[in-house]
Amino acid sequence: MITVSAARKSYGDFLALDDVSLQIPDGSLTALLGPSGSGKSTLLRSIAGLEQLDAGTVTIMGRDVTRVAPQRRDIGFVFQHYAAFKHMTVRDNVAFGLKIRKRPKPEIARKVDDLLEIVGLGGFQHRYPAQLSGGQRQRMALARALAVDPQVLLLDEPFGALDAKVRGDLRAWLRRLHNEVKVTTVLVTHDQEEALDVADRIAVLNQGRIEQVGDPEELYDRPANDFVMSFLGSVSRLGDDLVRPHDIRLDRDQQRLAADSGPAGSARVVAARVERVVRLGFEVRVELEDAGTGQRFVAQVTRGASDQLRLEPGDTVYAQATRPSTLAAVS
Repeated sequence: MITVSAARKSYGDFLALDDVSLQIPDGSLTALLGPSGSGKSTLLRSIAGLEQLDAGTVTIMGRDVTRVAPQRRDIGFVFQHYAAFKHMTVRDNVAFGLKIRKRPKPEIARKVDDLLEIVGLGGFQHRYPAQLSGGQRQRMALARALAVDPQVLLLDEPFGALDAKVRGDLRAWLRRLHNEVKVTTVLVTHDQEEALDVADRIAVLNQGRIEQVGDPEELYDRPANDFVMSFLGSVSRLGDDLVRPHDIRLDRDQQRLAADSGPAGSARVVAARVERVVRLGFEVRVELEDAGTGQRFVAQVTRGASDQLRLEPGDTVYAQATRPSTLAAVS
């Protein structure tokens, strides 16, 4: 387990970590999620020993490593940029940490070949980094970090420099890899979809503090506050409430909408003007303006519902939340 207790870190007048405490269970894949400047990378680098805390402690597997050098913390670290040795082959890049530790050559050869197979780079041993794609270089970097059997794997926005398609493929690959190797992993990301897709636990940071920690379903369905709800997925403001766009129902008939809403029938019905209709495959995003307040919001409906309503810009429709927002109590 990784335990961070009462961590504080400042850069001049900027408080990057403000009394942060966090426990990361053994074998978990935990995402540190937040906007730029929230403190997530500072927290990761403090766990790695690349930043020294002004106050607080870091323990890894029960060992206080707060003042221990990074190379003595038994961690693997992968940055957004691959930091590959350009003059070395893939095999030599992955073997570098083992050679530094003076492991026997047969052990190194066996370990490197096994890891390259695991990360999908079998047969690439003799290529150089310049001969690999961005996704392949990042998988090489992960193999290099795993080669020394670290207790902890730290990933600092490892897919941030890649295009959307490659990022999606690597997210699925990382989840499978984690399930296979079971090393305790901490991932820094500002991408909400990435955190929800990959992690089994998410810590949401904002302005140097942790807003909420939990599994993806808990944070999405029962956010602790408006910040967590708005950061972890799209939201619309319908009247006084924050609502997920897919939790908004539209109808041309106000009375039918209220009558057919079931448990949500007590929720306020809002008259709105359709501003734009965007078809996104099976789903349709409807951009609207509240006729009473002028406030803009977005609803997301199925293609079938949109076709039935025959929505066009300028039309007036009625909107109602099918599931009011549920904010969890902060413990």
